[in-house]
Amino acid sequence: MNDVFKVLSDPTRREILQLLKESDLTAGEISDNFKISKPSISHHLSLLKNAGLVEANREGQHIYYSLNTSVFEDLIHWFMNFK
Repeated sequence: MNDVFKVLSDPTRREILQLLKESDLTAGEISDNFKISKPSISHHLSLLKNAGLVEANREGQHIYYSLNTSVFEDLIHWFMNFK
């Protein structure tokens, strides 16, 4: 859970998650929305993937990134326990 909060602390990663909320995207499609280098986007995607927030699925030559909603469900459940 600590890794998830650490990853979510970065505004670029939160914006990537917002993009993936709309649809699955390749790294190139994600990077088109930012003014930072493609290797930086790749690094952010790697951190998101390692925290379990994003899944990567290969389709031919492309890797599509999507939200892993089960981690978000776990976060919501964790927050709801404070009620």
